[in-house]
Amino acid sequence: MMYRERSLSFDWLLILITLALLALGILMINSATANVPREGTVFYNVPVVRQGINAAVALIALVGVSLVNYRVWALWRWVLYGGMIVALGLVLVAGRVFFGAQSWFEVGLFAVQPSELSKIVLILVLAQYLATHEEEVKRGSGLIVSLLIALPLLALIFVQPDLGTATVLVAIWLSMLFVAGVPIRHLLLIVVAGIVFAPLAWGLMKPYMRERILIFLNPTSDSSGKTYNVIQALISIGSGGFWGKGLGQGTQSQLGFLRVRHTDFIFSVLAEELGFVGSALLLLFLAGLLLRIVRVGARTSDPFGRLIATGVAAMIFVQTAINLGFNTGLLPVTGLPLPLISYGGSSLMTTLIGLGLVQSVAIHHQPPEGT
Repeated sequence: MMYRERSLSFDWLLILITLALLALGILMINSATANVPREGTVFYNVPVVRQGINAAVALIALVGVSLVNYRVWALWRWVLYGGMIVALGLVLVAGRVFFGAQSWFEVGLFAVQPSELSKIVLILVLAQYLATHEEEVKRGSGLIVSLLIALPLLALIFVQPDLGTATVLVAIWLSMLFVAGVPIRHLLLIVVAGIVFAPLAWGLMKPYMRERILIFLNPTSDSSGKTYNVIQALISIGSGGFWGKGLGQGTQSQLGFLRVRHTDFIFSVLAEELGFVGSALLLLFLAGLLLRIVRVGARTSDPFGRLIATGVAAMIFVQTAINLGFNTGLLPVTGLPLPLISYGGSSLMTTLIGLGLVQSVAIHHQPPEGT
């Protein structure tokens, strides 16, 4: 068997955009937390320092994953899937509760969120199934099997409760089904089924989840002040103007009016301090990142590689859309981070592992000669 001689075909523009977004995120985290008292805080617990460490470790993971042929992960997909089911089960028993969700493990100096990494596991398992069962997928029977694959992960994440991450998993599933060739009529049936079973999902939601949705639909009904941060976010965005107030000069963030400003609402900090220009630059970088991922998927003739790229693109796009949506008051607050920008190790690791898989597709998608 003869293999074609070729050099590593890294998508260098994808790498450069990723590094630019990481740098912008660290810059904004530093600005958002500049006035937080740090006396007596160990240096590695300072948010910007910890995010720098997270970024360094995640970049190493990106390079490592990209150098491994992505087809290798198909061989280990059920091991990864089983391990993730166990991890999601254990976190319900021994996990740490944070912002109402029992989603975290304390591992040494770091907090690990299995639900974040479940996105990558779902992408790998679904991509392999959909790529190797094209006829079943086109007939529609593959849709049921793919749902059975996704459902255990969805259920375990939903009961944490983490509606935001569960929504991202659903979006990944639907996007990969569409690219795999599931008939449109079957996708429409999924939408209809979702509407029919919405009352059941509503009944299963925790009270604070229902309250967030009701307050979003009718803000005047909020007598508890839960819309406070959304209002502060809108003030931040609106007051940034064209050029912004300057790094470290945002009144809403620097004076502490805007809460969770280095995590969920970091876009509002960026919009206030860097203005329309900074916000447009951020959106341009994110759009460029998504286009490069889609380009990698479009250039490969391997269905497995194409579906991996589809899943990663859907993950980043939906998280971005939801985060920007609740920052601007267009969607209920869900707590999803802005990819590569918000503070958070598990989210950053998941995103960069996903980008590593995309890079692996770019490098290894060419089949060997003689096969």
